[in-house]
Amino acid sequence: MKSDKNPSTERVFSIFRELNQIPRPSHHEERVADYLCRFAERLNLEYERDKENCVVIRKAASPGYEGVEPVVLLNHMDMVCVGMDNPLNDPIEAYEDNGWMKARGTSLGADNGIGLSMALAVLEDDGILHPALEVITTTNEEDGMSGAAALSKDFIRGRKVINLDSEDYDTITTGAAGACLQFHRIPMKRLPAPGGKRRWYRIRFDGGLGGHSGVDINKGRCSAVIATWAILSAIYNSYDFDVASIKVGEANASIASSAEIIVCVPSGEPCEFVKAQQEMINEWLHEEYPQDPGMTCVIEKCEGQDSVIPKDALEALLASLEEVPQGVVKMSESMPGTVETSNNVGRISTEADHIFISTHTRSFVDRDMEMLSKDIAQSFKAVGADSEVVMSAPAWQEDQQSPFLQMVSNTFQDILGWRPRMVAMHFVLEAGFFVQHYPGIQIASIGPRIVEPHSTSERVELKTIDDIWQVLLELLRRLALSK
Repeated sequence: MKSDKNPSTERVFSIFRELNQIPRPSHHEERVADYLCRFAERLNLEYERDKENCVVIRKAASPGYEGVEPVVLLNHMDMVCVGMDNPLNDPIEAYEDNGWMKARGTSLGADNGIGLSMALAVLEDDGILHPALEVITTTNEEDGMSGAAALSKDFIRGRKVINLDSEDYDTITTGAAGACLQFHRIPMKRLPAPGGKRRWYRIRFDGGLGGHSGVDINKGRCSAVIATWAILSAIYNSYDFDVASIKVGEANASIASSAEIIVCVPSGEPCEFVKAQQEMINEWLHEEYPQDPGMTCVIEKCEGQDSVIPKDALEALLASLEEVPQGVVKMSESMPGTVETSNNVGRISTEADHIFISTHTRSFVDRDMEMLSKDIAQSFKAVGADSEVVMSAPAWQEDQQSPFLQMVSNTFQDILGWRPRMVAMHFVLEAGFFVQHYPGIQIASIGPRIVEPHSTSERVELKTIDDIWQVLLELLRRLALSK
C-alpha cells in the first residue's frame, strides 16, 4: 500500500490551478512554455526549449542513484478549448463536485494538465526517490502533434518513458492508433446576397455530447457535421435558398457538438420553412441518436448578410460529406470491442475564398490509415477541393511482457491492490513519434480517470488522481533501485 511518507497531491492541485490561469489552446503555447522555463529556473534545474516551444527539464538522480539510466516523464502542454469565448485569454474556473473536478462552462484541461502538474510536482520535491529525470512537455499534441514530430534526436536521453496522458485509470496504455489529420479547401468566390424579398434564418445545433473523436467515436453520438449535412440536404431538395455561412465543430480532434448556419429563403413561406425543418430535424435527431438526447436544432430569424456562397460550392460540400465516411469504419478482429479504423470530420467553416473541412483518420494499421486518408482526399479532389496532410502519426504497440511494463503493472498491484489491464487505445498518442525518433524506447501510459475530454462535460475523478500519484512515486522509487 502507499507510504505515509509520500507527499500528498496538494502541490499537484496548486500547480494545476496555476496552469489553468494560462490559456493554452493548440498552436498558442508560448505562455505555458514560459511558465515551464521559469519553473526550472526557480529550482535551478537545467532545461531546453526548442523552436516548437517543447520544453525538457532535467533533474539529477537522488544521491546515490546516479548510475541508473534516466527516466522520462512525458506530457503535452496544450488543451482542446471548448466553450470559451476567448480561449487566448480566458482562464478556466475549476470546481469540485461530489468527488470530481469540473469546469464552469468550458473544458477542464485535465487532459493533459493533471499529468503535467504531477511531473512538475516531482521536480519540485527533493524528498522523492528517483533516477535522473527528463520531464518533457510537447506542444500541439491535440491538433497535429507537430511538437513531437519535430523533436531533435538528442532532446532526451532516457529510453524508459512514463507518459501521464492516459484517461483510463484502470489501464496501462501500451499502444495507440496512428492518425492522419487533413485540411481540405473547396475554392469559391463569394457572391452578393440576392435581392428581392428574402427572409434570413440562423440554424443552430447545440447541446450535443461531442467528445474525443478517438475515445468516443463508437458511442453513437451525433456529430453536428452529420446534422448539418442532413438539414442542408433536406433544404436543398425543397427550397430555393442561399447559404451565407457555415460554422461547425470546435476542434479537429473532437466530435462536433454544435453548428451555426445562416441561410436566406424567399419570403413567401417562411413560417412553413421554420416549422417544417425544425420539427423534422429534431424528430430525426431524437430517433437516430437516443444516446445524445441533448442535441437539438433551433431555427430563428436573424439579420441579413452581405454575401452568400455560390451554389456549386455548396453542392461540392454536400457531395463530399455524403461520400466521406464518418465514425467507425472497421472494428478490430484481434482486439474485441476496439475500433480499428475510423474517420471524423471535425470542423467546417466558410472563409473568404473557400470552404474549410478537417478530417481526422485513425487506424491501428498504418497501411489502412494511409489508404483511407488517400481515398478521402480523392473524394474532395473529385469536387474540386485541395487537400493538405497536416499530421501523419504512426501507430504504436509495446511488448506487454517487457520487464518495464511488468514493473508498472506490479506497482499498481502492490500500491492499489489490483492489476490494470494492458490495452491499445483508438486515440492517438505522441508515442509513435517517440518510437521513430528514439530507437529502443519503451513507453507506458497511465493517468487518472478523465471522462468526456474535449468537451464542456470534461471531468476528472479526484480519488484517481491521488492513486496515480502514489503509483508514480513508487514506480520512480523502483526504477531508481533497479540498477
